Amino acid sequence: MVNARDVIGALEHGGYRLTAPRRALASLVAGREGHFTADDLLDAARRRHLGLGRATIFRALDALAELGIVERIDLPSGEHAFVACEAAHHHHVVCSSCGRATWASDHGLERVAAEIGRETGYRIDTHRLELFGLCAECLAAKAST
Repeated sequence: MVNARDVIGALEHGGYRLTAPRRALASLVAGREGHFTADDLLDAARRRHLGLGRATIFRALDALAELGIVERIDLPSGEHAFVACEAAHHHHVVCSSCGRATWASDHGLERVAAEIGRETGYRIDTHRLELFGLCAECLAAKAST
């Protein structure tokens, strides 16, 4: 989980000006446990009367994704969402019920990607993996019903 200082620090380090809308967006992104969409941020901004528009949110999310402080994930429904995370290579396990996203380490995927590269003749530059299922809390809630 990232905090507002992490988001602001990433923007500063990336050479972005720290405008009031970017600071407001940093507070919206900070502390989120699960995935979120641009519309989720827009709704939160409206509820808090932050004056952020759709274009501002999309531009800021693009910048944060470029800096690695949020990662775009493709949900099974086809929707695009984001997860706030640290700027280090990792993967996500996402709960299909509550949306909680958990960071997961490589677990040998680098070796698999290298083998796929050898088999196909591609030079694999990067990879991304998202796993979807039910988190422990949602599984427990489902079992109790």
